[in-house]
Amino acid sequence: MKIGPHSIGRQFEPFVIAEMSGNHNQSLERALEIIDAAAAAGAHAVKLQTYTADTMTLKLDAPGFRIEDERSPWFGRTLYNLYEEAHTPWEWHAQLMQRANELGLECFSTPFDSTAVDFLEELGVSAYKIASFENVDLPLIGRVARTGKPMIISTGMADEAQIEEAVVTARAQGCRDLVLLHCVSGYPSRPEESNLRTLPNLAQRFGVPVGLSDHTLTTATAVAAVALGAVVIEKHMTLCRAEGGPDAAFSLEPDEFKRLVEDCRVAHAALGKATYEQAACEQSSLVFRRSLYVVKDVAEGALFTPENLRCIRPGYGAAPKHLDAVLGKEALRSLTRGTPLDLADVRNLK
Repeated sequence: MKIGPHSIGRQFEPFVIAEMSGNHNQSLERALEIIDAAAAAGAHAVKLQTYTADTMTLKLDAPGFRIEDERSPWFGRTLYNLYEEAHTPWEWHAQLMQRANELGLECFSTPFDSTAVDFLEELGVSAYKIASFENVDLPLIGRVARTGKPMIISTGMADEAQIEEAVVTARAQGCRDLVLLHCVSGYPSRPEESNLRTLPNLAQRFGVPVGLSDHTLTTATAVAAVALGAVVIEKHMTLCRAEGGPDAAFSLEPDEFKRLVEDCRVAHAALGKATYEQAACEQSSLVFRRSLYVVKDVAEGALFTPENLRCIRPGYGAAPKHLDAVLGKEALRSLTRGTPLDLADVRNLK
């Protein structure tokens, strides 16, 4: 499959998405700077989120409408207030996408309801992302699938049956190109909660390319995911965590994001193929293997002994595996110290 000009699959370098989310802090200038920084860091795409507070929830301060988990970075906030701060104004989208395109980045979005899909279709986005919190919203998945665009679905909080429902719905409604992102919806999450061994199982179980939506504070988790088959990596990006923002605490700064992109690329290149062939770079090292050498002068007809024949470097002599067979045998000619042993110089060697 492709997203824009980028091919997605195991044979290609990982497709790295910089998630802007609410890190623009309601500044269009800052949002544009994040796109610039994502391009400079080597990201392949930047992703927005398309919603308003009113399309997400009700303006209420009542049970269920306030975040009460003390571990949450948004503890104490009402849902409406949080989404009002974190949303990306719809009137920015066209300008942000234009900036991304000028820099060679794909720019697509996560819609949170059908009105957002309609709006993004008008802008001609190349793909869609379904957030973890929406992976049980089958009507939304169906609406996105009917666009015919590639879909990326995060699996955070979903069990196997719920993932299957999402995949079946997407397929039934016309989605041909689908990627599932393994995700732990903790903000931040810990590396030891990542269970990355799920990745190959996810790919096999649902027959789709897989990736990682990573909310850990490291880059190592994403690199490990690439080693296990991730073809898409999504990570939040901010200009400076210290400047705050709804998602800043679990976002990478530009220099960290650049390292993420580079390390994922190296990890993919390092996978190579299953082979026991010598690498090209090993050829010049072969001479530094051990081999059999005459270490004291040996007269013609004299016996080879541990005193006059040893296994040393370099590797121009006979292989070490022949040592026991040669010891006790006669030399067919005189050999001086420092001569690599040729098996043809050993009498009665079978």
